[in-house]
Amino acid sequence: MSNLLNPVIVAVVLLCVLCLLKINVLLSMLISLFVGGLIGGLPVVSSGDEASIMSSVISGFSGNAETALAYVLLGTLASCMATTGITEILSKKMAKIIGGNKWIMLLALLIIACLSQNLIPIHIAYIPILVPPLLALMNKMKLDRRGVACTIAFGHKAPYIAIPFGFGAIFMGIIADNINANVQSDWGWEKVTIGQITSVNWILAIAMLIGLAIAVFISYRKPREYKDIQIEGIHETEDTTLKYEHWVILAALVVVVVLQFIYGSLPVAALGGLVVIFLFRGIKPNQIDDQFQGGVKLMGFIAFVMLVAGGFAAVLQNTGAVDALVASAIDLMGGNKWIAAFIITLIGLLVTMGIGTSFGTVPVLAVLYVPLCYQMGFSPAATIVLMSAAAALGDAGSPASDTTLGPTSGLNADGQHDHIWDTCVPTFLHFNIPLMIAAIVAAQFL
Repeated sequence: MSNLLNPVIVAVVLLCVLCLLKINVLLSMLISLFVGGLIGGLPVVSSGDEASIMSSVISGFSGNAETALAYVLLGTLASCMATTGITEILSKKMAKIIGGNKWIMLLALLIIACLSQNLIPIHIAYIPILVPPLLALMNKMKLDRRGVACTIAFGHKAPYIAIPFGFGAIFMGIIADNINANVQSDWGWEKVTIGQITSVNWILAIAMLIGLAIAVFISYRKPREYKDIQIEGIHETEDTTLKYEHWVILAALVVVVVLQFIYGSLPVAALGGLVVIFLFRGIKPNQIDDQFQGGVKLMGFIAFVMLVAGGFAAVLQNTGAVDALVASAIDLMGGNKWIAAFIITLIGLLVTMGIGTSFGTVPVLAVLYVPLCYQMGFSPAATIVLMSAAAALGDAGSPASDTTLGPTSGLNADGQHDHIWDTCVPTFLHFNIPLMIAAIVAAQFL
């Protein structure tokens, strides 16, 4: 019974319940973190140096501050693209290639989503500019947007789990650094490398691919009716000729990719792209203020959700609830590696569902998971799989994850796609369950 009152469990369950009841995600997170903090014994505010709920929230903002800034700047870049009309042109060209074939549509979105994580690392910023113009075509196809959400989510998640490039290199670097930092010298383990992570994490990507196949070919294969609603800012165009301002935008995107490779920083890359656009007058000087306002409108909400998610994580960490949850789970394992793998992934699911980011979950869990895996007799390869899965679990399906917020930002442009029931629930069922099964089974044989 005491485990059921653990602040992590209470906060995450409350978050999920509130979101399923269609309470605003941001409000749900704030309510849940306050409840979790109070149960964990934290004061609301503190006059001294002791941690409080408010001080934890504010300090936790820094954990996702770079991501939030990147989203606002990338949103501004997206607003510039929309203003020049290049999005309509690209969508029109894409529609001609797709024709009326929904499978080509899904394949195209899948490829673009994968490229946004590895080759052209702009993450989810392309969604609110590329997807809305395609909604009318999706409506004609009667394409179930839940299947589209799963397709885009797969493209954002599977590549960074399995491919050591772009965001994948960042994720695997975090996994390697945190495992190595928590390995003791007398264990006899060699230093974990990104190559080792790549050699086993393909198992998790295959599991997600199976989940995607089930979603697209079984769960959401049937036609679904949507109303044709005019979307604000989307205008039909027959002229697909690329003009000067369009070439400036394309040049700016190249600069974004190059700077991302050089510095590994999305804010720096996005800022560089904006400088190119403004310097070469792809956008008129009197429109610059409007572009930043448009960027906040496009991505500001997601940025704030990510900031609060950092605060959510800090509150739970300061209660000591994660440590207590793992400590109590050890008694349940009873030396059984199957049960241990199940509990390790389950706790990862709970933590990530609340934090909303697999990248930020790794440092939280590694301190406890790495010694635990060693004590349970798991090999380094098995530990890598369990750590990777524990971090990634919940990212797909979490109301506060960019993996789910991104698809919704595009698919709900006409107000016909619910964030929880049409994005979070489908991605949770089709990706988290296969991931969990794959990690548990693979850990027994690696």
